Amino acid sequence: MGTNTGTRRNRFTGRAAAAGLLLTAVALVPACAGTSAVAASTGFGPHTGRFQDSNWGGYVATGSFGTISGSWTEPHVTCNSSNDLFAPWVGLDGYGSQTVEQTGVQTDCSSGSPVLSAWYEMYPAAPVYWNDPVSEGDSITASVVSNGGGSYTLTLTDNTQGWTEHIDQNLGANNASAEAVIESPTQSYPSFSELDFSGVTVDGQSFDATNPQSFTSGGYAPGPLSGGSFSMTPSGAARAPHAPAERPGVIRY
Repeated sequence: MGTNTGTRRNRFTGRAAAAGLLLTAVALVPACAGTSAVAASTGFGPHTGRFQDSNWGGYVATGSFGTISGSWTEPHVTCNSSNDLFAPWVGLDGYGSQTVEQTGVQTDCSSGSPVLSAWYEMYPAAPVYWNDPVSEGDSITASVVSNGGGSYTLTLTDNTQGWTEHIDQNLGANNASAEAVIESPTQSYPSFSELDFSGVTVDGQSFDATNPQSFTSGGYAPGPLSGGSFSMTPSGAARAPHAPAERPGVIRY
């Protein structure tokens, strides 16, 4: 899956460059247990745009944070074009800073059908992919933890498939924001009716307590945030927050 994923993502390079997107350089990433050494050329990165025209859609808190954790359910998507690409993820940094420590699941439509891949990224380095199965409808839990001294632990769990990946990485970062968002590096989202985030916590407290800002992206808007839960739906169709799901004990300026 890793090699094929890298090939699929590399197809976006020409289109993204023509659109003026900032691309992360293709780099050889040291292989480690459970990961692919193939990195994508189009990365997920810091925030860009305005509140109602953003590359991130969801909620972003600013301050000084050491951990974020949250869950979501992978939605059923319809590919509208081979350029469609998006990912839900949680992470630290990226709003007012030029690093992002993040992990999530991307859906790539370059083959004509949705292909899901688990990944992490220590931006500005390129994404790295885990060779684990992910399907629509899966319950995903993700976390990013700052251990101090530039050390981070990123964990991604597919509660439905029953696998967990975690990795320790180092990066000189500020821990200046925390986010639970969706993002499309190609600025082209596939269609889905609803994507539910649940149980989002920052430094051990509910995401709500951080007074995060909401952002709309690519026609998708976040519904009300309550108890660390919210739904991303097509603009104008945002729904009330859903009940938190049970799960096992996961502007660029």
